[in-house]
Amino acid sequence: MATQQVGGLNEVGGWRIDIIVQGYPGKSVCHGGLGWSTIALLRGHGKVLLIDVGSFGQRQPIQDRLKVLGLTPGDVTDVLLTHSHWDHSVNWVMFPAARVVIGADELAWSLQQPWGTTPVPELYVRELANSAQTRRVRAGEAILPGISAHDTPGHTPGHLIFMLEGRDGDVIFTGDAAKNRAEILSRSADMTYDPAVSCRSIDRIWALWNRKPGSLLVPGHDVPMVLSQGEPTYIGARTAALYSWFGTDLDQTTLFELTVA
Repeated sequence: MATQQVGGLNEVGGWRIDIIVQGYPGKSVCHGGLGWSTIALLRGHGKVLLIDVGSFGQRQPIQDRLKVLGLTPGDVTDVLLTHSHWDHSVNWVMFPAARVVIGADELAWSLQQPWGTTPVPELYVRELANSAQTRRVRAGEAILPGISAHDTPGHTPGHLIFMLEGRDGDVIFTGDAAKNRAEILSRSADMTYDPAVSCRSIDRIWALWNRKPGSLLVPGHDVPMVLSQGEPTYIGARTAALYSWFGTDLDQTTLFELTVA
């Protein structure tokens, strides 16, 4: 999969935006977490920025797609984490030169979670808490030029979304506060510690999205969307598939497309 430019808003506020890994709105039926999360790359103002960084299975795609753009992990200057769950945070260790931004409340909460029972990657958040790369932030802070953090608890208590403000439209990176189009439309969330809190956070996302016509929403597990007559509308095609070896040798593969028309 090539990098995906985000429609007419691929340059906002001096930042060029590419989706280097497309999120997927699904759950595994019988093999545990699926966790294909969105990873966005922003370049501008002398910075190379990733918003969320995925998990182990996304390491090679991240490297491959950075290479296509003439970059290496060592070129990344900033990593912004919406929350601490493994499918969004584990790969912070890929970027040794990057400042790693995470909500102060999120990191504090993560360190208190019981080991071995939650989606928090215990050893990774412990290392993050002690790393010189880490910058703890709070809602309302300006993170980088035009980019601010906003509280959206529910999926986790300290979840943040990041908003990039532009003259002709904003870009809202929602992480798992609103994972996919179904959550946006229903104002309800799967995997939340408090459904009412998640509902209020999704309402807040709607309010931010409606501020400027043409603003883009980049969910944590779906294709970017714009509002068309008040309806969330995808700006790209969803791509997801699996190859399986069900034959008698490695040259025989079966392709399963994980999308609908």
